[in-house]
Amino acid sequence: MTSGKSVNRSAPSTVQATTVASSLLTVQTSGCGFIDLTTEAAKFIEDVHARDGALTLFIRHTSASLTIQENADPSVLVDLTTVLARLAPDDEDAGWTHDTEGPDDMPAHIKTMLTGTSLQVPVLGGALALGTWQAIYLIEHRTRPHRREIVLQFMGGNR
Repeated sequence: MTSGKSVNRSAPSTVQATTVASSLLTVQTSGCGFIDLTTEAAKFIEDVHARDGALTLFIRHTSASLTIQENADPSVLVDLTTVLARLAPDDEDAGWTHDTEGPDDMPAHIKTMLTGTSLQVPVLGGALALGTWQAIYLIEHRTRPHRREIVLQFMGGNR
């Protein structure tokens, strides 16, 4: 079975992975919301003289997460925040049993489970291979400010 659509693929390229470079990015959040990490990730790739490979981002927390989303229209992030709040409300009447750190704690864990703690972004020709309207975001799910740590790790070849 074939579809009527045209599909094209570039010729494969290979790189000998000779470099593993890591860094710890610390971000102070101001409470719930999205923080764009794209510039910091690109700067890391530049600093390690990356050519081709993969950048892994891993957040070392269970109540904040990482995602790749649209960066052109801010209303996208507003709507995503609304959806997450509907899926895991943080009001006192939600019925969560884990509430040691407050009513927003268990919902934050659920939102992290839904959105994820790690990302992998291809690096091609020394640049992140993100789409035109894509950005890398940390999502803070707690209402209070927190200090978040993200491990950045590039594996691949250097320039």
